[in-house]
Amino acid sequence: MSRLSWGYAEHNGPVHWNELFPIADGDQQSPIEIKTKEVKYDSSLQPLCIKYDASSAKIISNSGHSFNVDFDDTEDKSVLYGGPLAGRYRLRQFHLHWGSADDHGSEHVVDGVRYAAELHVVHWNSDKYPSFVEAAHEPDGLAVLGVFLQIGEFNPQLQKIIDLLDSIKEKLATFRTLLCTTEGEAATFLLSNHRPPQPLKGRRVRASFH
Repeated sequence: MSRLSWGYAEHNGPVHWNELFPIADGDQQSPIEIKTKEVKYDSSLQPLCIKYDASSAKIISNSGHSFNVDFDDTEDKSVLYGGPLAGRYRLRQFHLHWGSADDHGSEHVVDGVRYAAELHVVHWNSDKYPSFVEAAHEPDGLAVLGVFLQIGEFNPQLQKIIDLLDSIKEKLATFRTLLCTTEGEAATFLLSNHRPPQPLKGRRVRASFH
């Protein structure tokens, strides 16, 4: 298995990632299962502040593992700050994780419940590091905002996403027809691209609410 051929199939899926990337067996892996009765309330957590400029979106592409929407991150046009974060994190890209059917697909699990899909909005610590590439190698370099998506009635709070994707239900079916290819192998449909929950290994999940 070449370094470029990691994926979500049986022969190159999450159980094999540590063969290419030893950190995949590290102590701070994602996703996790969130058990709400075990979550610790932390009164020091402040609200997250999100400031996005839609005009900073650049391109949408098929990465072979999902679709990516990339943003201009040369300056603080779209940023995330507050909450547990020290400093401002610039928006780099967002992508989606889904499953082969609408009853699963999210990476994180809450009290045993899986959602149809999970949006990951990726930011990097622009206060501390000069580029996304350098930040990605540091423990405080990235901040990923996860949003659960489920099939249901139209939600006005998701209007901007729905404007782009047309409709979550229709587009999940479309996403499953994306082609995933690796060097020397035939193209296959990307039916599923979510990693199973990883061990907490001593970590505690904190919340800003009871």
